[in-house]
Amino acid sequence: MTADPRPVEDLTEEDAAAELARLAIEIAHHDTAYHTRDAPEISDADYDDLRRRNAAIEARFPALIREDSPSSRVGGEPATGFAKVRHRTPMLSLDNAFGAEEFEEFCARIRRFLALTGTLSFVAEPKIDGLSISLTYENGHFVRGATRGDGTEGEDVTANLKTMKSVPDRLRGKVPALIEIRGEVFMTKADFLALNQAQAGAGGKIFANPRNAAAGSLRQMDPSITASRPLSLFAYAQGESSEPVAETHWAYLQRLQEWGFSVNPLSRRLHDESEAEAFQNDIGLQRAGLGYDIDGVVYKLDDLRLQTRLGFVGRAPRWAIAWKFPAEQATTVLKEIGIQVGRTGALTPVARLEPVNVGGVLVQNATLHNEDEIARKDIRIGDTVVLQRAGDVIPQIVSVVLDRRPPDAEPFKFPDLCPACGSHAVRPPGEVVRRCTGGLTCPAQRVERLIHFVSRPAFDIDGLGEKTIQEFYNEGWLHSPADLFRLPEREAEIATREGWGKTSARNLARAIANRRRVPLERFIYALGIRRIGATNARLLARHYGSYQNWRTQMLAATTIGSDERLALGSIIGIGPAIAEELAEFFGEHRNVETIDELARELTIEEAVVEQAADSPVAGKTVVFTGTLETMTRPEAKARAEALGAKVTDSVSKKTDIVVVGADAGSKARKAAELGVRTLTEEEWKALVD
Repeated sequence: MTADPRPVEDLTEEDAAAELARLAIEIAHHDTAYHTRDAPEISDADYDDLRRRNAAIEARFPALIREDSPSSRVGGEPATGFAKVRHRTPMLSLDNAFGAEEFEEFCARIRRFLALTGTLSFVAEPKIDGLSISLTYENGHFVRGATRGDGTEGEDVTANLKTMKSVPDRLRGKVPALIEIRGEVFMTKADFLALNQAQAGAGGKIFANPRNAAAGSLRQMDPSITASRPLSLFAYAQGESSEPVAETHWAYLQRLQEWGFSVNPLSRRLHDESEAEAFQNDIGLQRAGLGYDIDGVVYKLDDLRLQTRLGFVGRAPRWAIAWKFPAEQATTVLKEIGIQVGRTGALTPVARLEPVNVGGVLVQNATLHNEDEIARKDIRIGDTVVLQRAGDVIPQIVSVVLDRRPPDAEPFKFPDLCPACGSHAVRPPGEVVRRCTGGLTCPAQRVERLIHFVSRPAFDIDGLGEKTIQEFYNEGWLHSPADLFRLPEREAEIATREGWGKTSARNLARAIANRRRVPLERFIYALGIRRIGATNARLLARHYGSYQNWRTQMLAATTIGSDERLALGSIIGIGPAIAEELAEFFGEHRNVETIDELARELTIEEAVVEQAADSPVAGKTVVFTGTLETMTRPEAKARAEALGAKVTDSVSKKTDIVVVGADAGSKARKAAELGVRTLTEEEWKALVD
């Protein structure tokens, strides 16, 4: 974790913007590891800490809330090997609560948003630790099944899902002409143990936990393998539907059972939110004895009409929350502290541990976050440490057992030289991460940047994994991204190398050729610009539309105070800190030369922006200012974006409409000065309604 260790209250706005950008990058990396590769690198507790830190900063600095923040992102990019499926309705993730106080605040937010009084009714469902799935039925027949993927697009695993007995091939009774049904594919504890015993006997892969076993079993290219695995499904949510099926979520769950689905039998309807804490404690006591893994309880507002009004913010619905259970712990010995160098030059410490079982998972490594974290907890090589695990991934070190410390244990001295190239490793003011100054001369960074470039969220080139990138780099064939697209010229030479051949070399050449056409958002993400994760790249692509326009605007934005710089910083989700990173990147002529060289090898597709049909504000840039009387600010923003508008925080010559509420100030005056069209709240509603 690279979060600033200071309390949120001590951060300046500039500090907060910088940390939000760092958190966006780090959380995006862990989303990909968990959802796309089924290979998480940090514990659920660590991951939740990152998101809670992000949420706390956004709460204190609401003007810095960005589309790029973790609150706008769901899961990771879809994996390769399967056809892609675009969900008719996005598959959302959930915000978390870790105690009664946070759940009460969640309820309070609902009341504030909707201006409601009185109690709220919820449906409580144990949170299954499995793989989220969307099932599409047409006229009652199962026609398509997809993983969640990045929330917008997932993998088509229809053939595999058809092998599962718990997925009805045809729904019973009266059903809509079209409906998407969401659920969780999981494996019971007993089935998991039996599968691992069978795998061990056959010399096959041993799975770390039931969640990974379920995900790996469903993501098989051969459906017969999936059919041999003991998978189960609980249905719990609805996506697109051609007609309403219920007025409450509880009634919807009853309909699911009537149609032939299994619904978690422990689900309960709570007529008052005050019942939630008792239910949480009751399920917590039952947890160890359940036949499947759960890591909390999901609470959903029961009234579907209110759910629709609330909508969602970023990656999560406003009407649901996951109340998580406390973490599991164990102790072991820290044998070594290793230092890894990332693609941005960041030096990250990793704990090498005596293997220990934590909640059913054998753990040998744990992240140590950064040098401040090591110093704060006074972690030393040889220490006995307490590990904490809240999920099925690598845990965090919670504390040191001081009375077991070896007498010769010394405080750990973080290196000030890069272990990969020997360059100075410096720590910029206000940051918690040391970075190698070697840049492209550092082999760790150069190779990592190329690995990032061909990764799934970027160019997604089959056959160019870490090992191959390293091999070709060592051969001297790869120095810049453009060199990747010159590899087909070496097809005959590659075919003669050990481990290759004519077929594999030809397949690689074809895979590279197939990626010469790339969407703008993937191109931007692949460049590895600091603080530009997949979501930010998508946001920039949608805002600027084409590569040439983006390049032109970014070059103009290198001038401080320019209209282009101000427009860039006012994009909701970007902000001034990220705008500065982009300006610095384009202010370095070698970077511009590198991307120009790369662009000459490619066809970069313009961004596709989905806009509401016949919307009078589609494609318009809108700013809201002043107090709105008939709707809350979040509702107004969500409505505008649903109609295809771009909502920004500041007024410039590029602004199309400024909606002026009561007590409007400087934004209204600037709109008048620039001649930007202004509308009252009533005029805005008349326009969009």
